[in-house]
Amino acid sequence: MKNIDYFNGKVILVIGLAKSGLAAGKLLHKLGAKVVVNDQKPLAENLQALELQQLGVEVICGGHPLSIFERDFDLVVKNPGIPYSNPLIQKAVEKGISVVTEIEVASIISEADMIAITGSNGKTTTTTLIYEMLEGSNRVPLIAGNIGTVACEVAEKASVENVLVTEVSSFQLMGTQQFHPKIAVFLNLFDAHLDYHGTRQDYGIAKAKIFANLTEEDFCVVNADDSEVMMLAQNIVGQKLLFSVKNYVENGAYIEDRFIYFQNEKIIAIEEIVLPGAHNLENILAAICAAKLAGATTKRIVEVLTTFAGVKHRTQFVTTINNRKFYNDSKATNMLATKVAVSAFDEPIILLAGGLDRGNEFDELIPTLKKVKGVVLYGETASKLEKAAKVAEVSFIKIVNTVTEAVSTAYEHSECGDVILLSPACASWDQFKTFEERGETFIKAVYDLEK
Repeated sequence: MKNIDYFNGKVILVIGLAKSGLAAGKLLHKLGAKVVVNDQKPLAENLQALELQQLGVEVICGGHPLSIFERDFDLVVKNPGIPYSNPLIQKAVEKGISVVTEIEVASIISEADMIAITGSNGKTTTTTLIYEMLEGSNRVPLIAGNIGTVACEVAEKASVENVLVTEVSSFQLMGTQQFHPKIAVFLNLFDAHLDYHGTRQDYGIAKAKIFANLTEEDFCVVNADDSEVMMLAQNIVGQKLLFSVKNYVENGAYIEDRFIYFQNEKIIAIEEIVLPGAHNLENILAAICAAKLAGATTKRIVEVLTTFAGVKHRTQFVTTINNRKFYNDSKATNMLATKVAVSAFDEPIILLAGGLDRGNEFDELIPTLKKVKGVVLYGETASKLEKAAKVAEVSFIKIVNTVTEAVSTAYEHSECGDVILLSPACASWDQFKTFEERGETFIKAVYDLEK
């Protein structure tokens, strides 16, 4: 770690626990801060708060009382999911207290250079690809961030011999001030999380904070095919590499005659890549740029691309039952992700979809639904998705109560050669705590069906 005295003696309020809040609270306490933790869940049923309390951290649970601000704080570290409309966050801003997320803490203390990856879709796949490509290089890669491992927890143990490959969301980036990756990757920008950010413009601005502290010695990797991303990266400091699936780029990665190139070096034929889906070519090009900048060899990159078949919950192959292939794409929490997943297959598809109702309609999904054989819908959005499926004239439409029911119903209406795809187009929070839990439920239901 570096800057180990940075937080010493500071009074810091951590709002919201889960994995990031617990890790931040423990680390800040260890670094000598006076930490106060506030969480909505009552203390008696809050194992994370109890763990912090046993370490000597003050915990206030069961609500978010404004009386917390009767004392003075130097800093607020908030869970990324807590909106800025939260009264405690508004009070902190009103009092002029900096509000950050734990990746800010990670950036301050990390001795390892950081590669940060953001975008509306493809972050996890790209992050994992970069990590795998850097295995065996001169610097040992560590993986962290929104991918599931808390960044500040990993940064605490990282040294200059490591490189920290970090997936970062717009929620996390909004809460940054000094966040400084060595390599910043911006994949794409589509409508997502507008209930949190308010407008697409504000969403893009939040994402673009990944570039805010780059210097002339740093690098950014930018999607040349996305005009909004290019605009957001227009005036940044840092050396810019581009990637494009459509056109030649002089400095970066591109496709020509069915081969992938990096800075005019032929890397691999597209036919040799095992990761399914045309959409993943963008992720692969971005990963090659970042990995090459960080020291990956072409040999290792080729090894990864000829063996890496995907990330769990991201168009993940589960199994084949009586010539029906089952895929888990639980990470598809928005319509764009579902569009991308459906486009990855040439076979007839039975789509399982539904989840949290954020108030939107699904008209945007109608062209995609026209390409599927049938839909099995569940959750709060089932009736809205049914409406879109009827407009798309989907052959059969079924509504069930649960993901488990959806699996058996889809199988009953399937034929040999079909793909049964969970790609919900919605967040999971109506029935599940996380998209991972939803995906695991799907996988279990598939294996139970196989038995």
